[in-house]
Amino acid sequence: MIIGIETGGTKVVMAAAEDGNPEHPVALATVPTTSPEETLGKIAEFIAQNSSGGLPSAIGVASFGPLDTRLGSLSYGRILSTPKFGWSNVDIVGFLASRFEARIGLVTDVTGAVIGEHRWGSGRGHDDVAYLTVGTGIGVGAIVNGRIHAGTGYPEVAHVLVRRHAADTFAGVCRFHGDCVEGLASGPAIHARWGTDASSLAPDAQALALEMEAFYLGQLLATIYYTLGSRLIVFGGGVSKSPGLPGLVADSVNALIGTDYLAESGEGPLIVVSPALGDLSGVTGALTLAQSLL
Repeated sequence: MIIGIETGGTKVVMAAAEDGNPEHPVALATVPTTSPEETLGKIAEFIAQNSSGGLPSAIGVASFGPLDTRLGSLSYGRILSTPKFGWSNVDIVGFLASRFEARIGLVTDVTGAVIGEHRWGSGRGHDDVAYLTVGTGIGVGAIVNGRIHAGTGYPEVAHVLVRRHAADTFAGVCRFHGDCVEGLASGPAIHARWGTDASSLAPDAQALALEMEAFYLGQLLATIYYTLGSRLIVFGGGVSKSPGLPGLVADSVNALIGTDYLAESGEGPLIVVSPALGDLSGVTGALTLAQSLL
């Protein structure tokens, strides 16, 4: 059996599948992300219970970060300085390697999501795909020319600086930069600016909130297009479920880039789609990563 683990700031999704069939999990479980000791213990328990004789063939992990994914690094496999209490310097790979004689692969959570959607979901058949997640934070994972694009983690484009919306005087919530795109457009930014999530606002306020959100995310996706060439963007995370937002983001990014600029490439506008795998994009990507190790 192969095992896929997606660790998030609030929950961990775990899956097991037969070797050769990562797209068809035979077991799924979700547990809350509590202390490292308790959470990792439940992960180990799931792996032992869902692999032949307690011996999995391979384990793929897609984890929240910041995360050291550099093979050969002294801190490889560890979560680095994170706002998630108690999780800084936790050695995920080391924990698993000490308990299971299996090949272990590690990517960031959003890279896991783009792997899953590229191989089995909305990005299937496309060589260049970006996965944008907007929730507690903002993250982008990318497949470029059919291959994972990642260095020490995923591209940290959530911290790019953006033009301010004319009606926005909000200072931003990013503890590093204030009004970077994460500081202005993440879930906590929306709540801090408006006092609630966008879906709960009165119609006039909701329209302005979504306009601002699309304005900022459109700039982020234009940056992704200019630097990575991504024309298909899978838009996930809790904020993506705000009514009408994916369409507004698509309109925003294409207006920012401009029809004349896009016409130069001989291709059409950028496309923004929802994840075909829903909330299982990341764990399916983790299973696919595990399969690739065999």
